[in-house]
Amino acid sequence: MRYILALLLLIQGVLMSAELHFLDLNGTKVPMIYEEDTTLPIVSMQVVFQKSGSIEDGKLPGLAKMSARMLSQGTKSLGNVGFAQKLEDKAIRFGVHTGTETMVMELSSLKDQFRYGVELVSKLFVEPNLTPETLQKVKTNTLGYLARKKDDYDYIASVNLKKLLFAGTPLQNPSDGTKESIEKITLKDIEDFLAKHLVRARAVVVIGGDLSLDEAKKIAKKMLEPLQKGELEPLPFYEASDKQQTKIQKEEQTQQAYIYFGAPYHERVHSDDLYLGKVAMFILGSGGFGSRLMEEIRVKRGLAYSAYAFSRVNKSHSYFTGYLQTKIESQEEAKKLVAKVIDEFVKKGATQKELESAKKFILGSEPLRNETLPQRLSRAFHEFYAGRPLGYSKKELELISKVTLEQLNHFIKSHPEITKLSYSIVTK
Repeated sequence: MRYILALLLLIQGVLMSAELHFLDLNGTKVPMIYEEDTTLPIVSMQVVFQKSGSIEDGKLPGLAKMSARMLSQGTKSLGNVGFAQKLEDKAIRFGVHTGTETMVMELSSLKDQFRYGVELVSKLFVEPNLTPETLQKVKTNTLGYLARKKDDYDYIASVNLKKLLFAGTPLQNPSDGTKESIEKITLKDIEDFLAKHLVRARAVVVIGGDLSLDEAKKIAKKMLEPLQKGELEPLPFYEASDKQQTKIQKEEQTQQAYIYFGAPYHERVHSDDLYLGKVAMFILGSGGFGSRLMEEIRVKRGLAYSAYAFSRVNKSHSYFTGYLQTKIESQEEAKKLVAKVIDEFVKKGATQKELESAKKFILGSEPLRNETLPQRLSRAFHEFYAGRPLGYSKKELELISKVTLEQLNHFIKSHPEITKLSYSIVTK
């Protein structure tokens, strides 16, 4: 108990250092998460654009990622090479990437070079390198990437599972797009996507390092100055299917069966009992060798080298999922065993020993997830994005430390929907 209290005090000191402020940009309030850290003369910043990821692809899967890749190609006046050279000369790291819900611009450097980096990167909002030649280059690279994925059976099984769980929604499409959709994307599609999504109304600034709050505000305003006001529409929520379907794709080259499974999970980002879900999923499938699935599938029966299961809880969707690889001749046995383990877990719950082991690991490993400034800023952003106060993760750890077996098993038994499994299998 003394160890846990000391640990929680340490985490409290780390997590409470991030602060939430709001920038006023011509009447638009832009959230800014800030943390001062003078350990090293480094500054790090992210500009996160909400509702700007692959969920916004529309009829062109891959559009958000293609737009991000185009934005990474520098400015028209400097070109990709010239832009990259200027960044390299000052040892500035820059990148643009997308998730399901967001597009993120990242910038970090030594403190002395950071303002230069902001001035350079902010020009991307004014004159991005949107030319036919650049688009063709990005398309070629993307199509090459997709061609290589044809032999990635984990990727294939994962994409097919999403098609089963989220059929008829934007989430059914691969975020990387398909050969057909990438070939259809035009320069105007990219221009329209960036014009709609790179706006102040969607922006959240996450900044920290060796700079004062006033400096952070000035830098953030400089970065966002070229942007239009724009709009942020509500993010829709999509339920995962409970139809318990199976899709099998035959591939002659594979030597194993790749089994991906998924089901609904009736939790939302603002749910008060997500901490119980974290403990439950650790015990069931995300805790490595100590998990139920690993114990039953690998240790007792030797059906797979590894087996995992976990929950994905996002603003736009949540679901339960997992995967394993097994011998071709063992795929049916493994599939049935997955269903049996999950069904028994929901009906009978966890044991006291499993609960104590999960608590010990989760509480003991938490400081490792908050060692660096980027980790702490990322944690603070996700708290804000989920509608939580900054520092909520500390409260969550306190709740986990006090979880009783009765509480946990009541939670587990209240989620029978995770037994409504669909399977995506790639096999010979």
